[in-house]
Amino acid sequence: MNFEQLIKTISASIAAVIVYILAAGFYLGAKGFVMGPDGVPVLVKEARANTQKINSNIVLPEGRILGDVSAPIAIYEFSSFGCYHCAEFHLNTLQQIKKEYINKGLVKLVFVPFPLEAKSMQATMIAECINNDKYFNFVDLMFKNQREWGLSRKSEDIILQYAKLNGLNEKQALSCMKNDEAAQEIIAKRQMAMDNFGIRGTPSFLIAYKNDREMRYGALSFDEVKQMVDTRIENKINKTAKK
Repeated sequence: MNFEQLIKTISASIAAVIVYILAAGFYLGAKGFVMGPDGVPVLVKEARANTQKINSNIVLPEGRILGDVSAPIAIYEFSSFGCYHCAEFHLNTLQQIKKEYINKGLVKLVFVPFPLEAKSMQATMIAECINNDKYFNFVDLMFKNQREWGLSRKSEDIILQYAKLNGLNEKQALSCMKNDEAAQEIIAKRQMAMDNFGIRGTPSFLIAYKNDREMRYGALSFDEVKQMVDTRIENKINKTAKK
């Protein structure tokens, strides 16, 4: 390789690195991050929740259930694997909800995939093939390692590794990822959520108790969940006491 070719090769490599860094910056910026002085992304904006009542005649969405299926209160989590606020809810707020309500049989979480971009769509398609006993392990892995696969140029390989850890071999996982019918069904369910519940982004939550349906758009804190759940539990207790 002569000097001129060497310069061209080095220039091309530098250009590729710059493009990658810019792409990573746009990705993180869209998720609400800036890069901190130590090289660690820092969240600088917070999604805010707002509320809307939903007609009780609208059919509830399907999803995988965490907790007792007969729990009186259901929290439907519309979530995308590439969404930072979704990861924040699932890895932190949900852990408190599990301790205070889900493990006591008062609340169940229904995870409803709402993929917003191609990588999350691939992961969602694989997740559809994972057995119930491993499903939330896979979900946790996706959220815990969001930066790793989200910023990788080999995200498909990383997601396939997570699938292997949760019961699928590579052939099965690839088959699930390339299943056009499954993709169409996921997209149709996402569109139904948009039409029926007014969802335009993630995370969004539907709190359902009997005929009481309330949508919350945006990130939720544990205190907000506690207030909504406790109010419904207290109403149930009061109605029972009056009988």
